[in-house]
Amino acid sequence: MDQTKNAILVVSFGTSYNDSREKTIGAIEQEIAAAFPGWSVRRAFTSRMIIQKLKERDGYHVDTIEEALDCAVKDGIQRLILQPTHLMDGNEYMKVAEMADAWQTKFECLAIGVPLLYSESDIQSVIQVITEDTKSFNDGQTAICLMGHGSDADANVIYSDFQQKLRETSHRNYYIGTVEADPTLEQLLEQVQSGGNYEKVLLQPLMVVAGDHANNDMAGEEDDSWKSTFEKAGYDVTCIIKGLGELAGIRRIYVRHVEDCIESCLNEH
Repeated sequence: MDQTKNAILVVSFGTSYNDSREKTIGAIEQEIAAAFPGWSVRRAFTSRMIIQKLKERDGYHVDTIEEALDCAVKDGIQRLILQPTHLMDGNEYMKVAEMADAWQTKFECLAIGVPLLYSESDIQSVIQVITEDTKSFNDGQTAICLMGHGSDADANVIYSDFQQKLRETSHRNYYIGTVEADPTLEQLLEQVQSGGNYEKVLLQPLMVVAGDHANNDMAGEEDDSWKSTFEKAGYDVTCIIKGLGELAGIRRIYVRHVEDCIESCLNEH
């Protein structure tokens, strides 16, 4: 395969937390590059606010998706895979999908990969990775609480599906909450209180990157943070600030999604 003709554009919301960015988004991009040596790997962010902040604070430039697509056309890329690192097909993912639609005719093949939690088997795989990663805390005395972002899109139902699958697979000490939708922090606390005689709580992000929400909303010292809320309710709280992108098993799922796109691209042409 010719890297000058084939490219994979990894599209992320983005983060201004430099260390987390390289451990998560950077690690996903590296894994994809290693898996498909005949394809060049490029980066774009969907958050203009983060792009602006990185430029002003660090002098670091990241393309918007439009800039990256424009660049790919100018560079003569013929086959382009867009692989979003988004968790679900919420608002940010749909923007990328619309953009892919609008640019279809500029490439011999333009395919878009599905988000992390797309199929039944994706959910099962993610559950397996997360429960394996946190198994040392699964002692019956600890409620393992995962913080999702939440969305006002229909896709928000993925969190309750995820919770249901955890129950069905006997991971009864695992609970899901979100920052900006349902289940809310209040609902999460109620579930934990009624779910068992827990003494401890582990808080960890159910997000690809451990950025602002993980550091502040989850682990911050403010009165309304998740950490403070559970401490006030009498629990001994541990926070692990680690994005899903740091887990090898999660990165492999993205590689699989890229692989599906490449296959469909090559079969088409």
